Amino acid sequence: MKDRVDAKKPRQEGLSYTIDKLKALDKENFEIIAPLIDLVKIYSAFPLLISNSLLQKKIDFYHEFDIKVSTGSTLTEFAISEDALDKFLKDCAKVGFDVVEIGENNIDLDKDKKKKISDSILSADLEFNWKVGKKDPRHQLRIDDALSKVGEALDVGAKKVILEANEGINVGIYNENGAIRWNYAAALTAKYPPSTFIFEAPLESQQSALVAEFGQRVNLAELPMDHIASVESQRRGFLSKSSFGMSLMQKEVGGGPAAKFIYYLINTKYPIEQSDLISITHLPRRTIQSAIEELRAQGFILERNSLEDTRRKVYYPVQSEWL
Repeated sequence: MKDRVDAKKPRQEGLSYTIDKLKALDKENFEIIAPLIDLVKIYSAFPLLISNSLLQKKIDFYHEFDIKVSTGSTLTEFAISEDALDKFLKDCAKVGFDVVEIGENNIDLDKDKKKKISDSILSADLEFNWKVGKKDPRHQLRIDDALSKVGEALDVGAKKVILEANEGINVGIYNENGAIRWNYAAALTAKYPPSTFIFEAPLESQQSALVAEFGQRVNLAELPMDHIASVESQRRGFLSKSSFGMSLMQKEVGGGPAAKFIYYLINTKYPIEQSDLISITHLPRRTIQSAIEELRAQGFILERNSLEDTRRKVYYPVQSEWL
């Protein structure tokens, strides 16, 4: 098992953010996973559903384990829209919140307004996390708009930017099946280092794919509590069977000669298109397609949209250090 790059908190990379939906926690069991958690967000408007004394008690519980606690962006947006940000920040500091999350799901903020909000939060002795994206699948940001908003968040002092995923379906970098839109993710990480982002990844397959793509240092948010140990295992080299459809100990390509040959070509010439594989090998298209599907099922290759033409698919090997 690989060692963690940042084994001790406060971590700068490989962050794991989870969510609290006001469920009861068993302290004895929680202390097992507590070292793996960097921040807990108390979900949505849920802090308003309990008394300040109970909310403070819950926050104190997490502080015992050296875990920061954040508001959700929903409350912050509401406070901004009601022109009550200063009171909101004062209340957050009073009950013990460490971080205020800000988004633009229902509001639009220009750069000057963002700077004033950031300064207000820091003046209240709180930290902030900027979130980019919309929760509604019908109103998603174009890639250029998302890049612009990421740039603005960094310009006003954000150390990292959270990418909105909502429930992980048809929002942000995820398509209608919950799979990653690699062309979207690649456009973001081509302009900014992957460490810039905290990827919301509520689904197990998304967590596995992001760890496989960006390594153990990838920052993940919106992790259910019961996924924390699984994500940490993957960070340390043990991939999820659900993501790649393979035994975690499998390192040899199975199947016939065609599959092994196609894997060799993908491994040495990636990214490569199916048409290129046909041209190089002179094998029938059906044989190439069958070999690709077999390799994908075994978890040895990844299929993504071409950045040059999203109608075309390109293939990459799953790197050996991921296994």
